[in-house]
Amino acid sequence: MSRLSQKGIIEFNDLVKPLPRVYIAEKLLEADCEKCLTPLEKEELEFLMKDYAHEFSFLNNYLLSRRSGIARKDNKGRLRLFFFNDDIFKINVSPVLGFKTGIKDEERLNHLWNGVYLHGYVGEHIGFSFDFRDNTETGRTIDKTKSFTPVTGVNARSSLNVPLYSETKMEYSEVKTTVSADWSWGNFTIGKEFFEWGFGESGKLILSTKAPSFPFIRLDIRPAKWLSFNYIHAWLASDVIDSSDISVTSLGTSRFHFREKYLASHMLTAYPLKGLSISLGESIIYSDKLQVMYLMPFMFFRLADHYISRHYNDAGSNAQIFASVSSRNHLKNTHLYGTLFIDEITLSYLFNPERQRNQLGFSIGGSITDLPVNIFKLTFKSTKIYPFAYDNSLSTTTKKNAFSNMGI
Repeated sequence: MSRLSQKGIIEFNDLVKPLPRVYIAEKLLEADCEKCLTPLEKEELEFLMKDYAHEFSFLNNYLLSRRSGIARKDNKGRLRLFFFNDDIFKINVSPVLGFKTGIKDEERLNHLWNGVYLHGYVGEHIGFSFDFRDNTETGRTIDKTKSFTPVTGVNARSSLNVPLYSETKMEYSEVKTTVSADWSWGNFTIGKEFFEWGFGESGKLILSTKAPSFPFIRLDIRPAKWLSFNYIHAWLASDVIDSSDISVTSLGTSRFHFREKYLASHMLTAYPLKGLSISLGESIIYSDKLQVMYLMPFMFFRLADHYISRHYNDAGSNAQIFASVSSRNHLKNTHLYGTLFIDEITLSYLFNPERQRNQLGFSIGGSITDLPVNIFKLTFKSTKIYPFAYDNSLSTTTKKNAFSNMGI
């Protein structure tokens, strides 16, 4: 989809992910109407079209002929563990099974995962999904913390640094689920998922899939063709023990709780030209108590923090601002983008290295496709992150989830 967009075949807005399946189906239909796809793109399109039978029935207003099946192909020829559809309820269920092996530091590493994935609809405006995966890694050189790698962090260790696995084996699970309601100009979602905000082939500064998934509420609206607004409020894992809430059980063991931690973020995006998007947004990390002001999608979060903290820095939260710009096919077959993420900046001492506190990051990059041949794509990217950009003096307000940065 991104590649077709930078070639000008379709207009595809993927600044915020994940995307609704119906939106992707709309773009697949747009691409299917074009006659300028390469043979490889036609094969990819044909494969993807098989997975969106339900969405195509909504868009084209028809009822699928094959109503249900177990371990057989559905209406589009996609093999399913189970599928069912009628005029009210639709569901697809598929198994998940994977295995990967390799060598690291002359030691064999194996990764096995299995689970189940399902998605469906109730009526035309309520959608749901569920994705469960159980993972087992074995070997003497397992990367247990996933700290210095783009691989997603895992929820497989405690803040007390007590290992939950042996030296040669690690087991962990990941579950994602959503329930969403949509209407002609927006949608509202509650669930637990990964988020990506921004552009980049290998990591994104604003929000990325580096940290484990987290529960959230989400609002996306498109009041005009040239304008969109995105908001999320998330419940994060602080991994910071609340020392005021420790008790001793009847067995003599300690019972404790972790400090509460939250994220609120929103972004406004303008589309002045086809293929051009300009975004501006802010986010805030706060802790200990759910604040109603951060549940207001159109609130100015930094000023809300001033109100709640009464301008006391030690009582405040951790706010960030960010901006992004993207240009597709204004230069033939080219996507150019840039992102600026500011955690803290001191303009008065901007060029004084002894006194400045510039905790920020920026990224510029792009890609060129089908030059000089159709199957060739050149990608380039440069990112600089200043020290402490995702950190904070208060351990409960770092921009991290389960000790993993929420960006890059």
